[in-house]
Parts: sequence; C-alpha cells; structure tokens
Amino acid sequence: MKRFLSRFRNDERGATALEYGLIIALIFLVILSALTAFGATGSGIFNTAMDAIRAAMGG
Repeated sequence: MKRFLSRFRNDERGATALEYGLIIALIFLVILSALTAFGATGSGIFNTAMDAIRAAMGG
C-alpha cells in the first residue's frame, strides 16, 4: 500500500493533461471575447459593403 501511494503521489501525467485543458479553455475565452468585441464592427463593414453592392446594381 505504501508503494502504491508513493507512485500515486509522484505521478504527474494527470497534471499535464489538466494544464493543457486550462490552456485550451483560456484560448477559447480569448477568442470568444475578441469575437464579441469586434462582432459589431464586422457586421457594420459587411452591411456597408452590401449597401454599396445594392446601389451599384441599381437596387
């Protein structure tokens, strides 16, 4: 039993997976906040371009 607990305490494989999971979660949050912040600007640019295309087509 002592040997098992010693190996369990020294095993770091799960810690690495947890760190990768945290990194992925942080990257997701950064992307999500960037899309939220710049979403209105992108939408405005798209609408301006579509209005210009409609005007050029005579509509």
